[in-house]
Amino acid sequence: MTDANLQDFYARVARVQAAHARGLGFEAEGLLGRSHYARPRRRGFPVMKPLLVALLCLTGLKATIHYHVGDGVYRARVATLAAGDTVDRVGAFVMSTDPAMLWVSAKLQAWAPR
Repeated sequence: MTDANLQDFYARVARVQAAHARGLGFEAEGLLGRSHYARPRRRGFPVMKPLLVALLCLTGLKATIHYHVGDGVYRARVATLAAGDTVDRVGAFVMSTDPAMLWVSAKLQAWAPR
């Protein structure tokens, strides 16, 4: 006659092997196994972060150009763009001065005066 604990052990081993043969993993009772962790659902295509990065890069580019050429030359070049055809007018709209660009340009001037 065999021990009851040994029979229980072999029964559990057989159950685990059968589960593994079916492609299942073994999860011990009371522990957090694979079924506990859920894959985070995607909330769609993230638009705001890339848009914010592009906006910050554009503002930095405009501020750097404004810092290097000066306010008068910058405004004259934007006015020249505004007098052009449709594509030039779009460029003038994009490159027009805004408070953020002027602030960054002023910080550049304070940090590295010309």
